[in-house]
Amino acid sequence: MQRVHDSFKRGVKSACIVLPCGGGKSVIVAEIAKRTTEKLNRVLFLVHRIELCEQIEQTFRTWGVDMDFCQIMMVQTACRRLKKIPCPSLIITDETHHSKSNSYRKIYDFFPDAYRVGVTATPVRLDGSGLGDIYETLIEGVSAKWLIENKYLSPYTYYAPTVADLNGIKIHCGEFETKSAENVLFNRTVFGNVISHYRKLADGKQAICYCVSVKHSSAMAEEFQANGISAVHIDGTTPKAERQRIIEDFRNGKIKILCNVDLISEGFNVPDCECAILLRPTKSLTLYIQQAMRCMRYKPRKSAVIIDHVGNYARFGMPDADREWTLESRPKKSRQQAEEEVKVLQCLECFYTFQPEDDVKVCPKCGYVFPKKERTLETKDGAELKNITGFVLEYSDSSDQCRNYNDLVRYAKKRGYKTGWAYYQAKQRGFL
Repeated sequence: MQRVHDSFKRGVKSACIVLPCGGGKSVIVAEIAKRTTEKLNRVLFLVHRIELCEQIEQTFRTWGVDMDFCQIMMVQTACRRLKKIPCPSLIITDETHHSKSNSYRKIYDFFPDAYRVGVTATPVRLDGSGLGDIYETLIEGVSAKWLIENKYLSPYTYYAPTVADLNGIKIHCGEFETKSAENVLFNRTVFGNVISHYRKLADGKQAICYCVSVKHSSAMAEEFQANGISAVHIDGTTPKAERQRIIEDFRNGKIKILCNVDLISEGFNVPDCECAILLRPTKSLTLYIQQAMRCMRYKPRKSAVIIDHVGNYARFGMPDADREWTLESRPKKSRQQAEEEVKVLQCLECFYTFQPEDDVKVCPKCGYVFPKKERTLETKDGAELKNITGFVLEYSDSSDQCRNYNDLVRYAKKRGYKTGWAYYQAKQRGFL
């Protein structure tokens, strides 16, 4: 708050506030709006989804914002009614990583004299472009690790048991294509693995399950129900009264699993849950963090569980990893550079996934000893001799039993997989 005020005093007219999920963004913007309206200055608060308007208004009224001087509007609605909106002194943009789109720019351009504040957990777009052409300064709050250590977020355990080979999923506009992802994940074997791992890793915990499509989400809810676990699918078309009933049943523990696509992500208010089940592969850091950290709202003695079936951790690292933010666009990195930055290990026995602090050789969860890396020796004639240590797999009916890159290569040949499959799996599992 004070840093925003100080930047405005220095002549800055637009500031982007970065805080992790659960870091109190709604409270901060409510206080900013309150102080602005107390001076009888008008505030325009922009959201990107209709579901958020009522939720934010309730927060603002509770906080003491004078709603006679504050309008909360969807960005699309504001664009259509620009000439009817009283000129605001301050525009606050929720989830401002969306603000590079033309609809937001149209509003900003229409009110050029207004100060602007945006809030987000991830000030970057899917294509890597920054927000430097929208905001003049970046104001970073505390880290996710600080929030956990100071009991504003719950600690968590992260598991990554794979359920399917994702190599066949197409990429469209920088993101995994919904239809091909649905085809890969929509089968009984996958459903069965999801159920069994939930029972093994988070049995009885209330969970939110993120799926690739409405069809996939509905089917996943039915599969949970068929296995005696209370579950419901919810999406944007669910009638308001029914949605409220479902949320209330979830709050009271009548429903254990809420299945959805991305409705319960950015800013959507749901009761506390203890587990996030990730069944939607994504290349969006924003989506990954929003969904993975959904279960980390603080509660005494709570330890959240994240079950990542689609290897999102291999692209982004852990949810609370320290990240360097900038308003500048990031240069595109090679695949090798990106993989080198994500230093995460996955235990092959219990699927516990963690960011090693040192040269970790033992799983801190179950005590599994990681096999040593291969050591290459040069001979006088230039030939390479490889010293292979650890378990050597001759053949297996399950890739989960592969203990190193060579195991995966042999398994791939037996199965007739493409040559890149073993390399991709090895990278995901931390063998290379």
